[in-house]
Amino acid sequence: MMIILRITMNALPEKQKELMQTLLSMIEPTAKERGCLSYEAFCDIRDNNVFSLIEAWESREYLQHHLNSVRFGVLLGTKSLLREPLKVHIHTVSHSEAMEAVRAARVSKSNSHHAGAARSDTI
Repeated sequence: MMIILRITMNALPEKQKELMQTLLSMIEPTAKERGCLSYEAFCDIRDNNVFSLIEAWESREYLQHHLNSVRFGVLLGTKSLLREPLKVHIHTVSHSEAMEAVRAARVSKSNSHHAGAARSDTI
């Protein structure tokens, strides 16, 4: 099982760079925490004041340890840089698939499309 944590932050325009620097400074050390599978920060392409952190953890216990860490406390301390309270979503993932699932779906769609085309030719 994997735990995904998504945090969305909407920075005050005058605090955007400060928030971005804070987030960037957290990537490497957090990614090295025990149980962290990935830790990535993104900037919204429509609004450069909106940031998302996407974290993946091996287990709820590792995430719990992270949530109680000083580093996570720093993230919570960014509230003075935000237009609104940060939004947090935690997802528990029991199954994950890779590109093979996309290929299989596209092959299945392609086969049903061709079969449908053949049927319409014969009608």
